[in-house]
Amino acid sequence: MPSQPRFALYLQDKHPLAYELDIAEYAEARGFSEIWQADTRLARDCVVMMSALLTRTKRLRVGSGVLPIWTRNPAVIAATWSTMWELGKQIGGEPDAPSRVMLGLGAWWEPIAGRVGVKRERPLKAMREHVEAIRQLFTMQEVTYEGEFVKLDRVKLDVVFGNTRPRDIPIYIGATGDKMLELSGEICDGVVLNYVVSVDYIKHAVDLVVKGAAKAGKTIDQIDRPELLVCSLSDDDPGAAMFEAKKLVAYYLATEPHIMKASGVPPDLIAKVQAVMGWPASEEEYLAAARVIPDDVPRMLMAIGTSDECVAKVREYIAAGVTCPILFPMMDDIKPVVDAFAAAFQLQ
Repeated sequence: MPSQPRFALYLQDKHPLAYELDIAEYAEARGFSEIWQADTRLARDCVVMMSALLTRTKRLRVGSGVLPIWTRNPAVIAATWSTMWELGKQIGGEPDAPSRVMLGLGAWWEPIAGRVGVKRERPLKAMREHVEAIRQLFTMQEVTYEGEFVKLDRVKLDVVFGNTRPRDIPIYIGATGDKMLELSGEICDGVVLNYVVSVDYIKHAVDLVVKGAAKAGKTIDQIDRPELLVCSLSDDDPGAAMFEAKKLVAYYLATEPHIMKASGVPPDLIAKVQAVMGWPASEEEYLAAARVIPDDVPRMLMAIGTSDECVAKVREYIAAGVTCPILFPMMDDIKPVVDAFAAAFQLQ
């Protein structure tokens, strides 16, 4: 892996769509290499946004951060990413340049999966089957696959008039738990490490990816390790940046406490936040929960404060093994985040 880290932005649904497209152009001009688009709850579809981002940029790579495997058939996933692969080739990309699109897959999460009738049974087995089948489909050859969750009977990406070359689309798993992290190292090109986690958690996660890679005869340098990383930055009002960060921590304490436990957040704080927040949470609940969270918790889990403070924190994550910080800006204005990291790491 290159010694100079890449930098990316993570886009959810906090900012207006048109603004995000403008920011993608701005980030590209400032030396950022990637945009990872969330498939955010039931708010924004990553495929729609990725396609739009490809048409507005010339060089940026675009990935899903991450697509739930339960929401689309693997053949449909392969066809969708094949289409975006062609789009990236035709807009900006050189014919022989690497793919501008990346496929990040995830096992989804509760309570949303259960509320829409999805049973997340044996997610490790389901994930392995999806990755294996999609990778075979990307060869553009006919595929028959008989699994527990994935069944393909003589299926092929039926491109007749377009580019029929194999799709060199890297596949990532968005992983948090130990077994999924290990699986990512074994079967994928990379792992999308989760956000709102501590530096110590990242070190542990990378060790598990190393273990998985060894199963397949690979080294850690062959596994890309981008990480979603919250960046709540304001040189004018660091206090406001801290409060925005606390609101996000409150969300994770209430809805995904397993991530918080993995990062060493005290159980009594998790319980205290869960007592005042439901899902979906109201703005009033976010504010109430944020007020009970001490400053040291978000500082442990994300980059907060001035430009210098945020850059210093991100350097800790890079030192722990992150190859590409995927910065998730919490403030309304994203440009200061892009500018701070472009300057600090001399991206241009």
